[in-house]
Amino acid sequence: MAGRRPAWLAALLGLAALAGIAGLTALGIWQLERRVWKHDLIAQVEGRIHAAPTAAPGPAAWPAIDAGDAYRRLRLTGHFLHGRETLVQAATERGSGYWVLTPLVAEDGFTILVNRGFVPPERRDPAARAAGQVASAVTVTGLLRLTEPGGGFLRANDPGAERWYSRDVAAITAARGLAGAAPYFIDADATPNPGGLPIGGLTVIAFPDSHLIYALTWFALAAMLAGWLGYGLYDRSRLRPRAGGAGMLTG
Repeated sequence: MAGRRPAWLAALLGLAALAGIAGLTALGIWQLERRVWKHDLIAQVEGRIHAAPTAAPGPAAWPAIDAGDAYRRLRLTGHFLHGRETLVQAATERGSGYWVLTPLVAEDGFTILVNRGFVPPERRDPAARAAGQVASAVTVTGLLRLTEPGGGFLRANDPGAERWYSRDVAAITAARGLAGAAPYFIDADATPNPGGLPIGGLTVIAFPDSHLIYALTWFALAAMLAGWLGYGLYDRSRLRPRAGGAGMLTG
């Protein structure tokens, strides 16, 4: 029949469609599994940020710190080294400005970077927020954060020019001559600093959770491909010549 695909081509297209349906279905199932994992991760983080604070991990624990420690609530006491603070560009709910990362020498002897919080551009100079440059011992409570190496989106840190776009612990501690500092930093909580600056407690904890939408999309595409395949099989069977269908003329 004119326009009808050869049997070998129809079979090849059918196999390709079956492979596509299987692949799309597998992607949908994978996204559902990712959704379960993401919800478990969110629950774990929620538990950490609302738990009672524990002591900041010291040098013996540093090699074992990984993503499972992120957002642990910590507390430590020590003295800030205000002369070695680093300003890292920030975009927050209070607008654009800078994070103030200041080394703190803990009572236990090790040094750790503390993100004391946000300052607007006009208050970036420490002299403009002198009341917050506390010289006495302080106790900091906050969240353990993992280093952010390299820089921000399309912008690399430039230590020589004092341009910082991410909180890269190794690069900042090297630039400030802080040998043996902790490999993580602490986001200070919202406890007010003298003079009101820096402003802590602005940690954004958000995990994209679009896995269900992605799963439904893959399943929908699989269903559409299955519908196309089913229609093709139906159409081919409908057009298949029936036995004796070309009946003989009599008379």
